[in-house]
Amino acid sequence: MSSPKTPVHSFLVDRRSIRAFDPRPIEDETLYLLFEAARWAPSAFNEQPWRFVMAGRENETEFQQMLELLSPSNRSWAKNGSVLILTLAKMFTSHDNRVNRHALYDVGLAVGNLSVQATSMGLSLHQMGGFDSAKSREFYSIPEGYEPISIILVGYPGNAELLPEHLRLRESNPRVRKAIDEFVFSSKFGSGHSLQQH
Repeated sequence: MSSPKTPVHSFLVDRRSIRAFDPRPIEDETLYLLFEAARWAPSAFNEQPWRFVMAGRENETEFQQMLELLSPSNRSWAKNGSVLILTLAKMFTSHDNRVNRHALYDVGLAVGNLSVQATSMGLSLHQMGGFDSAKSREFYSIPEGYEPISIILVGYPGNAELLPEHLRLRESNPRVRKAIDEFVFSSKFGSGHSLQQH
């Protein structure tokens, strides 16, 4: 499905992982609000295991260093964004130093908040798993117990016509989502559900 059958918030429907970015800078106040939104995400034991390393294009050395972590295919268009953010999870609980099996889930919740806040402010995000995790540990002196998860590119939408043709086509394709029947079940896994749409 490419569009919701029921009215959900437009910030959720309008969010899109674009590749055409305008390189203009993002003001500090705007970036602060993105992280403030992430800060209010729920987490198991209130551990708040999310950590972020940020590199804005106004500091060319830092921006290029994080850009270097990306796979070549991601780097080719991510170079036009405004801010790169490395996301990390603290994998052990603070209260008893046990493995926090919810840490990755909780970081996802924080990034979800950040994503919705960004969309509400006219910004776009593209979250990337194609990066060198081992090199990120070296570049940023990431201690044991923290797991690099993704790199997020944040910026203002740019001109898709400037992208290579294969990316330009992907940019204009409709967003496709599975039907609710494919992922919501009752009684047992795969059994369908009893929800009625009104």
